[in-house]
Amino acid sequence: MGIDELLERVRAGYDRIGPAEAAGEAASGALLVDIRYAALRDRDGLIPGALVVERNELEWRLDPRGSHRAAEAVGHGLRIVVVCDEGYASSLAVASLRQLGLRRATDLIGGFQAWRAAGLPVIAPLGS
Repeated sequence: MGIDELLERVRAGYDRIGPAEAAGEAASGALLVDIRYAALRDRDGLIPGALVVERNELEWRLDPRGSHRAAEAVGHGLRIVVVCDEGYASSLAVASLRQLGLRRATDLIGGFQAWRAAGLPVIAPLGS
């Protein structure tokens, strides 16, 4: 199986959401998790209120039973919306979170770029 087939299979297992829905869910208490690496955050900015957890730390920080969990990782029923740059890496990240029992995890279709294109709030990068 190649990456395209894997991505298709992973995405078939849950409903992804668009920028407006993600913003609404965040306003209702969902946790937005930005997994972009620092260079992209420095280049493009941040989503206000999003928890920044780089991809290589994601499972460690969001597992409610984990010894290195973030304070926001309060339980397996938490609604989590994973945000990457364009909506690819986030889908694979969601598959991993769901394996940890975070059954309400989803991702943002189009990632940060779609959020910004929709005119939703962005904290400008430093130096802008």
